[in-house]
Amino acid sequence: MKTFTLMIAAAMVVAGPAVTPAYAATTADYAVGAQYDTTHVYVPQDQFDTFVASFVATFGGTTSKQGEFQVTPTPSLTKSQLVLTPSGTISVFGFKTSIPYPFGDERTGYLTTDLDAAVKSAVSHGAVRRLESFPDPIGRDSVIQWPGGVNMQLYWHTAKPSYAPLTTVPENRIYLTADAAPAFLKSWTDFAHAKVVADDKAASGAEIGEPGKTIRRVSLDSGYGRMVVYVSDGQLPWPYGRDMTGYEVTDLAATLAKASAAGVETLVAPFAVGQRQSAIVRFPGGYIAEIHSGKVG
Repeated sequence: MKTFTLMIAAAMVVAGPAVTPAYAATTADYAVGAQYDTTHVYVPQDQFDTFVASFVATFGGTTSKQGEFQVTPTPSLTKSQLVLTPSGTISVFGFKTSIPYPFGDERTGYLTTDLDAAVKSAVSHGAVRRLESFPDPIGRDSVIQWPGGVNMQLYWHTAKPSYAPLTTVPENRIYLTADAAPAFLKSWTDFAHAKVVADDKAASGAEIGEPGKTIRRVSLDSGYGRMVVYVSDGQLPWPYGRDMTGYEVTDLAATLAKASAAGVETLVAPFAVGQRQSAIVRFPGGYIAEIHSGKVG
């Protein structure tokens, strides 16, 4: 749910300070905290419980009470549960009806201090709304799209939530081509008040399944959490590009052992990226995620 015209001639005629484009204007930061960055996981409703159990067995943590709700503005019904782990938070949906458009392809939900202001700010920074903001059982929501087709939810709760800080902050993993990356990076960085932690323009393509090629890897931090943007030719082999979130753990081998015991499949065996060991797994219900220990570089 997410133009401006430079009047160059007018600027030459009318004296005064330069006009700052709307998308570059200084705006408030509406982030609440990385523990409120929830990856949205859609699983078949008959595999809902199995998925939740496997995720908790892998990362630890707790769950909210499971319920059935209408979380879309049009009629629908889904099982819904929040899973809070030391390595990241997820919102799980198991729809018992068909999933209304445009839900199901928003990758994350970000809690904001003011939904309407946050959506207005996002639009001013290049996002478009995919639908009008709407009420849900515990607050209000909007779904927006950033340049490059990056879909996400912004939300606000009627009763202010209080989640414990994360032990490790997960990475929102975004794959873009060079056509889309500059616009997305500018839009997100300005909106989220994000800091570019690292920008490696000559990273190894082997990191995303393209050995022998060079890619760009941009790491960002903000009040919404961490993000890593991979800029490549887009010719990604399975399962790269399907992993929306990367989870940091202290012991990758031990975590993968727990995951395997809980029915999680390893799709990409552990491999080294600088000082980081990384693997990609698939949970029951189909959710694909990256898991890593250590830092890149």
